[in-house]
Amino acid sequence: MTPPANNGSWEHLGHAVMEVLRAEGRAMHAAAIQKVLGIDRATLREALDDLIYDGLVVPRPGQRFRLAKEAARARDEVVEGSLYVNPRGFGFVNTDGPEDDIYINADAMRGGMHRDTVRVRVVAETRRGREGEIVEVLGRNLQRVGGVLRGKPGHLWLEPDDTRIRGPIEIEGDPLDGAQAGKVAVLRLTRFPDFAKENPRGELVAVLGEPGDPQVEVQKILATHGIDEEHPREASDEARAYGEAPDPDEIARRADLRHVPLITIDPIDARDHDDAIWVERDDRGHYRAWVAIADVSHYVRPGTALDEEAKKRGCSVYLPDRAVPMLPHALSGHLCSLVEGQDRLCLCAILDLDATGDVKEAEIVAGVMRSRAFLTYESVARALGFTTEPPRDERADALRHELRVAWDLAGLLRKRRMRRGALDFDLPEARIEVDEETGAPTAVQQRSHDPGVRKAYRLVEEMMLMANEAVARHVLAHDIPAIFRVHGAPDPEKVERLSMACRVLGVDFDPDDVADPKRLSRWLRKLEGHPKQSILHNLLLRAMQQASYQTENIGHFGLAASAYLHFTSPIRRYPDLVVHRALHAWLEGRTDRSEELVEQLQSDAVQASERERTAMEAERAVADVYRAIFMKGHVGERYEGRVTAITPGGLYVRIEDPFVDVLVTFDGLGQDDYEPDEAGLMVSGKRSGDQVRLGDDILLVIEDASVLRRAVYGRRLAPARPSRSSERLPSKERKRRRREQALAQERGRKADKRATKKGRRTKGNKTRH
Repeated sequence: MTPPANNGSWEHLGHAVMEVLRAEGRAMHAAAIQKVLGIDRATLREALDDLIYDGLVVPRPGQRFRLAKEAARARDEVVEGSLYVNPRGFGFVNTDGPEDDIYINADAMRGGMHRDTVRVRVVAETRRGREGEIVEVLGRNLQRVGGVLRGKPGHLWLEPDDTRIRGPIEIEGDPLDGAQAGKVAVLRLTRFPDFAKENPRGELVAVLGEPGDPQVEVQKILATHGIDEEHPREASDEARAYGEAPDPDEIARRADLRHVPLITIDPIDARDHDDAIWVERDDRGHYRAWVAIADVSHYVRPGTALDEEAKKRGCSVYLPDRAVPMLPHALSGHLCSLVEGQDRLCLCAILDLDATGDVKEAEIVAGVMRSRAFLTYESVARALGFTTEPPRDERADALRHELRVAWDLAGLLRKRRMRRGALDFDLPEARIEVDEETGAPTAVQQRSHDPGVRKAYRLVEEMMLMANEAVARHVLAHDIPAIFRVHGAPDPEKVERLSMACRVLGVDFDPDDVADPKRLSRWLRKLEGHPKQSILHNLLLRAMQQASYQTENIGHFGLAASAYLHFTSPIRRYPDLVVHRALHAWLEGRTDRSEELVEQLQSDAVQASERERTAMEAERAVADVYRAIFMKGHVGERYEGRVTAITPGGLYVRIEDPFVDVLVTFDGLGQDDYEPDEAGLMVSGKRSGDQVRLGDDILLVIEDASVLRRAVYGRRLAPARPSRSSERLPSKERKRRRREQALAQERGRKADKRATKKGRRTKGNKTRH
């Protein structure tokens, strides 16, 4: 049976038909259902076809219908989860468990809003998964909303930018200066809906300016994500009160590491320096490595305004033209930063390794250090002979031998990691240049590093990974309660989708490889140089779970590490700060293993994970705004691009220069009715049979760039080169592809539903260690 069109009206009507049949308790004649609902015969027929296709209704002889057993059975199952609303009104509840998300009809929302924590009663199970209704809203996670003011003086409301948020939002309280229709504003929600049709209310917290202004749009994103560029006065005052240098009495109590010639290696425009390294090798080929980390925990104490603000922020946020630090500048850029030639407090991991790079002994000390030199990645690469581009740095050249020893150790560490199955993704990133005066983007290009400079980055990365793993093992060995960085195995359903995509792209892939990091790592290495490498890396990333923080160690799949945590960046990450506190407590013989502490740590871990996701969302949103503003000057231009994703909203096509993803809606593909398969692998024209597949190259023209929707839109002109899908294929091949598409539709249904519930596509979300 061909499924009827899936739109909001049929979903609402189908729900009503099910309620009528459920109340009747037995098969009903179509005319009786039609009479109860007051609808015409053709409309009822459409709704019944939909329900029969979904397995919710069973046809009986004589134009009678009854509920399927699964739908008719009363369900007592009640679960909790996070609600993700689709712009069309329905939504899905993610329970973070092994079962599928629960579909929520628009009429069953009961006042739930996007990102709310809700309690749901499961009312039916269908071929497409579970269906439920919200019975209680447990938590309102959306506090601030950005948009454009509408109305007139004395009666203004906010039209939300995010179409997943119910609007318009009525404004309560006194208006702010400058509040008038057409202005960009941010409000704080003060009243939430109690039932499905009610709209929320809020009070204005900021009127920012004109829509489309680059800085206005960036400020709106930061405000709606709860990211403040200024620290509260009390927190800033506490930071400044520590003065310009560490307390001499505290220095006297610590291990003196100032004889160790530790160096920092960072980008030339680094705003802070939180790690320093030094490596020595003896005559046996054994190594001793010092990884010294800024001791933020000495200054940011529990219960202080500094601590509350750091916990609230969770991490620093990095934008194309600036950073929003977790800590006030007095600490992040000065007293905690490992500035060259200045005494600084630190926690240092001193590691002894054998000639193969295996850590044999680890010691953690609270010390005082003095950075011998601040070197850039470019100067290190030049000194080691990896590149000839940047000018020589005398200090780096003077340390050439010592840097070579560190590079040799980094090579051993990397070899050990790759041998055990660590995953190495190489995803393209955008570099956005912003005019300092106007705040407008001047270039959007793919970030490119000199291969030699990338080696210098790798040197430091291996040292940090080594230290994080060593400290994690130390914490476990001494039963120290702490926060771990964990990463679970990939989702089996998403792996199946990856497998289907590989078949479409003609790439060999065994789904069983995903369960074994070693085999998966080997598969990734085979992709090096493949023309579709970037697409396949993205597909694998979507199959992976997102790394997070928690108190229970389950290992880190992506690093193939049995234990891992974050120790090396306490200036910019709150979990690192918590780990430092735990290490200090152990060093001082006062480790707290109480249930209360573990509960507090878990709460801190959950909040840190949420703030990390929020920061990533804000960083992506700002980048998308800059891309849209930049591409406004390129409307009407033609580009060749590659299809990198197929979603319910259209195709995303990546063009290389400028480095932008362009959305081509199905209407923009040509004079035909195009429909996607449910696995997101291809779209097909109903009449022409024209197919566009993931990985195909197409020629397009830029039609629009919307700052409001943070998207660039295009229209296909023609395939950039003859597409496999447009060639006349032999009969057997056409049949094989039809079978393949049918298989993709059946197996990909759940994966596509999960993508739909998020209301957006995740673009280039690199796995963060």
